Amino acid sequence: MNSWYHAQTSARRWGGTPELYLPIHEFIDSSKRIIGDPRHRSLYHHTEGVWLCQQIFGTTIEVPKQHGVARIPVRLVAEQHVLEDLGWLPSPADYLDGMPIKPWMSGSRRKSVPLSHLLLAQPGGTK
Repeated sequence: MNSWYHAQTSARRWGGTPELYLPIHEFIDSSKRIIGDPRHRSLYHHTEGVWLCQQIFGTTIEVPKQHGVARIPVRLVAEQHVLEDLGWLPSPADYLDGMPIKPWMSGSRRKSVPLSHLLLAQPGGTK
């Protein structure tokens, strides 16, 4: 689901406008910048991602109401996003379950490559 639609759901649920919730939902989906398929969810669509939202956006957001202001827990907003996308709230361990351990992950194979070679291998680098 698109971040805007998540924000609309939040506004219907807790009041206010979608714009109040949009930064939280855009952060959770920001992993789409680097992974263009459902695997992007492995970065923030889990329990640690929910806690990270709280660290970034604060414990609550203030939503104007007819007679004052309501304080909505950021964790609830982030959990709602994950639940809408996945139907449950996984942990990072759920994403890692079954992930093969490759030799490079333990640092067992160190490569010595000059920095200049790494820069030349990038798109747009000169040869």
